[in-house]
Amino acid sequence: MSRRSLLRALGAGAAGAALAGCGVPAAFVEPGERAGRDSSATDHTLHFANWPLYIDTDDDDESKRPTLDAFSRRTGISVTYTEEINDNDEFFGKISPALMNRQQTGRDLIVISDWMAARFVRLGWVQEMDRAKQPNVAKYLDPQLRTPAFDEGRLHSVPWQSGITGIAYNRKKLGREIRSTGELWADDLRGRVTLLSGLDESFALLMQGDGVDITRWTADDFHTMCEKVEKRVRSKHIRRFTGNDYIKDLATGDVLACQAYSGDVIQLQADNPDIEFVVPEEGAELWAESLMIPNLARRKRNAERLIDHYYDPEVAAELAAWVNYVCPVPAARDVLASSKDEETAALAEDPLIFPDDAMRERLAIARDITSEERMDFAKKWNGIVGL
Repeated sequence: MSRRSLLRALGAGAAGAALAGCGVPAAFVEPGERAGRDSSATDHTLHFANWPLYIDTDDDDESKRPTLDAFSRRTGISVTYTEEINDNDEFFGKISPALMNRQQTGRDLIVISDWMAARFVRLGWVQEMDRAKQPNVAKYLDPQLRTPAFDEGRLHSVPWQSGITGIAYNRKKLGREIRSTGELWADDLRGRVTLLSGLDESFALLMQGDGVDITRWTADDFHTMCEKVEKRVRSKHIRRFTGNDYIKDLATGDVLACQAYSGDVIQLQADNPDIEFVVPEEGAELWAESLMIPNLARRKRNAERLIDHYYDPEVAAELAAWVNYVCPVPAARDVLASSKDEETAALAEDPLIFPDDAMRERLAIARDITSEERMDFAKKWNGIVGL
């Protein structure tokens, strides 16, 4: 079961999302109000909030997390690890009252998708990290993930894991290859295609299929994409819009091709080698889910140390071997390749964990949807999807 299979589709707009979309002035926190008194020197604890199924666990005891336990042994810092993030908007609503009211969230470290991380940065809700105290991050962070538009220099965020939104298909049942997004609209796929229902999860790949540079897409590009999708909904070419339940549809053969996440497909292929994942010729979206330190976190230095721990290539390799997403530490590839275990060593050659140069040339990080755009765009998209 994939961690992403727990995601829910982006809703029509929770109160928290509406707040961020409107850019309510009172919610913005000035730089001077973001840091609290750091008690890390005397308080050797840390509260880390993450998604379910997103960290390595011991084969014999799922309560043990080897990479996290190693950090505690090395540093003496005891980590309270909670799997409480099931949905970006839901978590936003959970901690936004504290952040907008200049109060502690009770968490020192959180992991959220970059499109949501962009909101936190715009609202001034997360602290800048001290890279001088994070040598592994400075040295080993994937160059392709260093400069997202929402966080210049990656000063407020560090990727936990990365991934690709591309196309998955059942090659045996379809009887041919798919190499471009445009091939989803072939006659033999009518009624056998699904798209992701979440606006932020789906729009970039669809625009790339139209030849758009997603690093600088425009409102016109968005509306053109929506018109094409709406037409295909009316013609019943698109079977439906999904959260991560596309996994079941693809596995059963009810769907022959769909938008999909790279990490999911690696796990599907273990049971069905006929499932293929493709980065289309026109390109695919490279995304990340990132570690951030909320305002007024009581143990900021401890959080920075934990982040740097996961950028040690040995640790990054151990995590990558378990979660199977794109590893944000390319140097971990050599660690896995040197493993005496054949199955582990084979992961080093998997382009969905360590994309090769040819694949990287077709990957791009989409510019995020701005607060001014979000409400209108979400309304338009949700009307098409039926949310």
